[in-house]
Amino acid sequence: MDYLEGLFLGKLWSDTDFENRRHLALFLLYGLFIDAIVFLCYWRNKLIPVLSGISTLKIVIFALLFLACPFICFRYYRMPLWGKILVLLEKLYKHVLIVGFTVSLILPRLSVKSGDLQDYMINYLNSTLEKYTEKFFESAGTFATIMGVVTGGIHVVLVFAFWALVAVLLPGAVYLIYRLLQYGYDFLIARLVIRRFFAKRKMERR
Repeated sequence: MDYLEGLFLGKLWSDTDFENRRHLALFLLYGLFIDAIVFLCYWRNKLIPVLSGISTLKIVIFALLFLACPFICFRYYRMPLWGKILVLLEKLYKHVLIVGFTVSLILPRLSVKSGDLQDYMINYLNSTLEKYTEKFFESAGTFATIMGVVTGGIHVVLVFAFWALVAVLLPGAVYLIYRLLQYGYDFLIARLVIRRFFAKRKMERR
């Protein structure tokens, strides 16, 4: 429960030590989670219903939840249990929206259809090996094929490793940017609005 509160509420509103620890593994796991969803949708050639695209309604809902976040969270620990559960469910839904937005941004950029993926990979491998073999043909002579296969193979492995790294880090970077923006907005609202007006009301009631 403390971990969920720290993850969903953030540093300003949580009294857990979630934000005081490093969470590199969290962002890596988030990237792998997004990749798994993208792969599933790509292979099935359709979106998961709960993540079905970016719509105006979803953008409006997300914007409203983003703006309302500090006003929802600042009284979290004074809420009854059912209120806390509702807040955590709201945070969960907002994270589902972020996942849906990220998946919807990535999928259209996968130009190769899943049915053509095998042929595309084979053609790319063959063309890369041929390119390096031709490059070494004049200097290496009979060893041109061996040199072409070795260097071309290294090239393919490095390209694959690069895109695999991007596929994991990019969704994590998007999530990190969202958390930083939410923290910055919450910090401003906490300083300029909540502490000034809501703290005054508490003092007046006393």
